[in-house]
Amino acid sequence: MAKVAKKKAVKKKVAKKKKVAKKKVAVKKTAKKAKKKVVKKVGKKVAKKAVKKVAKKKVVVKKTAKKATKKAVKKVAKKKVAKKKATKRKVSKRKKAAPVAAAA
Repeated sequence: MAKVAKKKAVKKKVAKKKKVAKKKVAVKKTAKKAKKKVVKKVGKKVAKKAVKKVAKKKVVVKKTAKKATKKAVKKVAKKKVAKKKATKRKVSKRKKAAPVAAAA
């Protein structure tokens, strides 16, 4: 009996994995396919809304990703500018200090 139970458990695990895989594949299969599946499950209006939501979410994700990259780029750029300014400050200090050193 234990062997049979074990086999069943293994089968369940495999089934679970397949389910997860299926879900992942479903997610990968564009909004259109999701729409088709949703349409079968519920009315078309609801499906349209669902697809719009998915599409919106995707757009939002894309936008946030863009924003994030822009922000990151800006940050890096700012840092670079700040560094340049800092070096400029150092140079100007040196220039001011040079004549004093020459006089003394």
